[in-house]
Amino acid sequence: MLAVSASYGLGAVAFAALALTSRRVATSQPRLWRPAAISAVWALFAALFAWIDSGRELVALLEMARDLAWLWFLWGGIRLLRGREDFDSPGLTGLGQILVFIAVLASLAQCVALLWPGRLSGLLAYVLIPNLMSVLGMVLVEQFYRNARPQERWGIKFLCLALGGMFAYDFYLYSEAMLFAGVSADTWAARGAINALLVPLLGISLRRNPDNRPLGISHRMAFHSVALVGAGIYLMLMAAAGYYLRIVGGDWGSLLQTVFLFGAIALLLVTVFSGVARARLRVFLSKHFFHYRYDYREEWLRFTALLTAGDPGARLHERSLEAMAGLVESPAAALWLKQDDGHYRRCAHWNWSDLDGQFTSEHPFARFLETSRWVLDLHECEDQPDLLGEATLPAWLAGEPRAWLVIPLFWHEKLIGVMVLADSLGKVTFDWEVSDLLKTAARQASAHLAQARAAEALTVARQFESFNRAAAFVVHDIKNLVAQLTLLLANAERHKHKPEFQEDMLATIESSVARMNRMLIKLRDKPEPAGNSSVELSELLREVIRSKNAFSLKPTLEIRSPDLQVRAEREKLTRVVGHIVQNAIEATPYTGRVGVSLDRQGDWAEIVVADSGCGMDDAFIRERLFRPFDSTKGTGMGIGAYECKSYVQELGGDIVVASRPGLGSQFTLRFPLHTGDDRASPDAPEEP
Repeated sequence: MLAVSASYGLGAVAFAALALTSRRVATSQPRLWRPAAISAVWALFAALFAWIDSGRELVALLEMARDLAWLWFLWGGIRLLRGREDFDSPGLTGLGQILVFIAVLASLAQCVALLWPGRLSGLLAYVLIPNLMSVLGMVLVEQFYRNARPQERWGIKFLCLALGGMFAYDFYLYSEAMLFAGVSADTWAARGAINALLVPLLGISLRRNPDNRPLGISHRMAFHSVALVGAGIYLMLMAAAGYYLRIVGGDWGSLLQTVFLFGAIALLLVTVFSGVARARLRVFLSKHFFHYRYDYREEWLRFTALLTAGDPGARLHERSLEAMAGLVESPAAALWLKQDDGHYRRCAHWNWSDLDGQFTSEHPFARFLETSRWVLDLHECEDQPDLLGEATLPAWLAGEPRAWLVIPLFWHEKLIGVMVLADSLGKVTFDWEVSDLLKTAARQASAHLAQARAAEALTVARQFESFNRAAAFVVHDIKNLVAQLTLLLANAERHKHKPEFQEDMLATIESSVARMNRMLIKLRDKPEPAGNSSVELSELLREVIRSKNAFSLKPTLEIRSPDLQVRAEREKLTRVVGHIVQNAIEATPYTGRVGVSLDRQGDWAEIVVADSGCGMDDAFIRERLFRPFDSTKGTGMGIGAYECKSYVQELGGDIVVASRPGLGSQFTLRFPLHTGDDRASPDAPEEP
């Protein structure tokens, strides 16, 4: 007994020192010195009665008082949290009442058990009730630390470690007693010294936060606390009942105890994973222990997180339904959105595949929603048909018994959709607070849905734009080919008997057919890929000049630096240079001149196309020349010059234009030189 007395005597001294220190340091209520002083008294009497081997009942009552003091300290307002100025915590009173009620019942039960002789009452007084209090203590410490702000945990972590260690050791002590039908002498003896070792941690927390505000509790903390406390009480009661079965069951006692405990744990797990049970617990707490049903910060964060989860636009409709249904504990929902033809059709559902139908924007129900902007309780509408006025529900909706709420979705004052929610699992009552919350959430969901629809429409528009752009380039190429063939046909009457004209005609037709075949390849669903390769510029320019021989004004070619190569796609580059040469021919009278030259300037190859045509002013060059879909020609597409500049810049080069009205123009195409051997084939397929 000397070891027990020494152990608890050490604990009494430690708690007494903590009480004196905290009374002198702390200035706000409730103070740490009170539970510390009660703990010192408990440890002192435990040491005293261990010495005289008497007073077991008084020690048990003092231990109960110690546990109540620490629990009251936790719930009444721990002075180790910062940043809670004017914090409104209406739920603290309600949950404190629950805790006090449980503690009072446990105290009364312990008093009765101590006065009532018998084996079962001894088990209740010395094992079960103390174990219950240790469970309550661990739950509260865990919830307190988990729900504290990150910046506050620096000041409370040692407090939580100390109190959590104290309650955890008690739980171990009494759980061991339940398993082996008796308290371990060694474990009991070490308890006082272990409590004394935990006291310095409380002192550290006291010095870190000597004067702070009380702790406030959120809806989420209340739910988890009540759920964990309830589960702990349930397990304690089931353990006591199983122990009773073992005593009275005779030879079948152990079997009955095992079966009963397994069934009790299975029932607890079923309840924990039951959506109905969780929903009703939340509603019960919100109704009876908080001024407002919802913790709006938590609800809004959860709602927004659901809407923005996953990839942008992926399952947005289903996530919107799930988020909205979660606000009222609804297990199913469906969404109708307005389509281009004016009909509202179901576009998504969440756990409600059998609810389907449609209605038009002219339906009285749609007009009523757009005018009233109400969230409709369909059960209330059944009891009071006058709520809808002259409007009627669609037949598919009126015939659905599970349908509960109809939530209109508005975007810029227009009704863009409707959500229908199924009956609440938690039997949530529809009132003004629920209506306001759903309306606010509906605005957020409408914004996300409208944004997703706009993004989808933009994607489709870009696809059409890409297709139209490709079609415009093809039409532009066809126009150039038609111009060449038309000119060839016009000259055929006069020159068809000349061998030179016949050769030019065949070469032009051959080139036109080859270009049209390549355009067909581009328009295929799966065009053949083509990459850049080394292109010999003098060879390419000769091909371009040959293709223009059908014109009356034949351009000249001057190769000042042969064997210049650039990295490009041959067909595209041929089309670019050919377009600039043809524009020069069209802008120049047949008595004028068009010249093409190739030269080298450092590491650059320069192709110069000069003409003596009408020329251009600076404003036209700056504002209109390379602007897409802007043309001065009656039959032009306005994309040739734009395509030329874009492709030359894509190759790392540039186009420089010098022109004066009435004096002609000069286009200089500059390309970075390439020194390679992989020359492109003239018939290489074009890059899509």
